[in-house]
This record gives sequence, structure tokens and C-alpha cells, in this order.
Amino acid sequence: MHSFLLKTFGGLTTSYYVRQFIFGAIFAALILSLMSSSPTGFTGKSGVVFMSIVCTILYPYSRFVYESVVGYIMGNNVFFVNAILMLMVKVFTMAMCWSLAIFVAPVGLAYLYWRNSRQISQ
Repeated sequence: MHSFLLKTFGGLTTSYYVRQFIFGAIFAALILSLMSSSPTGFTGKSGVVFMSIVCTILYPYSRFVYESVVGYIMGNNVFFVNAILMLMVKVFTMAMCWSLAIFVAPVGLAYLYWRNSRQISQ
């Protein structure tokens, strides 16, 4: 079991995971602060709090999948675009990766397990 966890959840570098985790935590903090300012607060919204935590933990793996797919499609090309437009697209893709992390991250975890299993056996 330890080997499985190490090959999947330990498959990303620590610096990459921490960096992406911080960005995911920002989204969770925004949602939780909006919930706390509502008239009912967190009453009856434990599911949203739970999903925010799960999405934040899985966000780095979701972002890994997104960056891998985009990197494969785009290759080493460089595009020159307006910085404001690029930041808006970046925030949008981060929000999508965070909100869909529960569905996308298992793909990344499966790939990391497969990749790390191959590296160890060779």
C-alpha cells in the first residue's frame, strides 16, 4: 500500500505540488470567505466545505494533467499575446482545473502510477 501511495500521490515534485496547492488553496479561501459572509454562513453547507478541501488537495494533479495535455499539443511553440488576456485565460483554466479536480485528477494519478512503476522496474 505504501508503494502505491508513493507512486501516485508522491509522483509530483514537492515544489510543484506546493506551488499548485497554494493556488488551489486561494480558490478554496475565496469560496469559503464568500460562504462565511452569507447570512446563513456555513450552516448546512458542509458538502461545499468538504468538496473545497478535496478539490484543493487534488488540484495539483488536475493541473498536471492539464499542463501535460497542453504541452503535448502546443509543443515548444511560443505565442505573443496581450498580458491581460493571458492572465484572464490562466485564471479561467486554473478555476476549471480546480473545480473539475475530482474528475481530472484520477487521470493524473493513474498516469503517475504507471510512469513511476515503469521507472522502478527498468
